[in-house]
Amino acid sequence: MLYYKGNMQPKGFTQHLFSGIKRLTRAVDFGHSRKGAGFTLIELLVVIAILAVLAVAVVLVLNPAELIKQARDTTRISDLAALNSAIALYLADVASPSIGTTSYCTSGTTTKGTMACSTSTSTVTTGGGWVTINFGSISSGSPLPRLPMDPNNGSTNCGSGAAACFYQYLTSGNTTLTYELNASMESVKYASGGGSDVETNDGGNSATAYEVGNDPGLDL
Repeated sequence: MLYYKGNMQPKGFTQHLFSGIKRLTRAVDFGHSRKGAGFTLIELLVVIAILAVLAVAVVLVLNPAELIKQARDTTRISDLAALNSAIALYLADVASPSIGTTSYCTSGTTTKGTMACSTSTSTVTTGGGWVTINFGSISSGSPLPRLPMDPNNGSTNCGSGAAACFYQYLTSGNTTLTYELNASMESVKYASGGGSDVETNDGGNSATAYEVGNDPGLDL
């Protein structure tokens, strides 16, 4: 503790400095507590060490990188579900539907299916996007403000080649009106062999892609 003799009082900045040190010393008493509720320095160090160990354990268990990948996979599943519902509504509502004759990938030209694809990153819903359907012709208007894009589009985090992160629209043309939407999963949980594997449990013919659509067997 700091003490002053007689009338020797520090002035200005020095006075504020000494006053602050006195308050800090009173607030943090490592050795003794007048009410018996304080901690010794050793006790505080032990507590800090335990918290550090727990923090490391939490990071190892939760694996933030994997959780981020799972979040992106959840977005992919949601995107394809919304798009699939929009196409189903279009086919049910429009008298003479047209689903296009060209298959598109949102990155690259390596197909996840059996049909070749061209690259398109357009997200318009008027038929000129990577899904060649004019959703604006639905009587209630387009249910989608824009076409979704893979949250990590073009990345190899999902895999290389056909397993890379991108969306794909495959169409058999306006005669049969069948189509398929594909994506690849990024996380251990949702990818092939994971605890919530959607790539091999989607009814499709590819074990490295998540497939939805109205094509029988999802084998476009």
